[in-house]
Amino acid sequence: MEKVFEIVEIARKTGAIKKGTNETTKAVEKGIAKLVIVAKDVNPKEIVMHLPLLCKEKNIPYVEVDSKEDLGAAAGLRVAAASVAIIDAGEADKLLRDVVKTLQSEG
Repeated sequence: MEKVFEIVEIARKTGAIKKGTNETTKAVEKGIAKLVIVAKDVNPKEIVMHLPLLCKEKNIPYVEVDSKEDLGAAAGLRVAAASVAIIDAGEADKLLRDVVKTLQSEG
């Protein structure tokens, strides 16, 4: 889902994101995450296994992407990122709402 990477990039520049599993988990637990993005190719899976359940519990939209390298790059990192939480979408607010709406209609 290309839009997700675009949201991460725009939010990084004009809003706020949390990078990495620990930061993402904290954002979800505090209820401040607007969208959680998790890479499917994380190994071992246990690193991010708790996130879908936690997101469901907190009613926070959650989406998976194929590549942790691409997610890390979108988050402005030189390394891969297992997960990212959008805290403030900034100028990507409309894009974020569109993606969340799509996820809710699929879910």
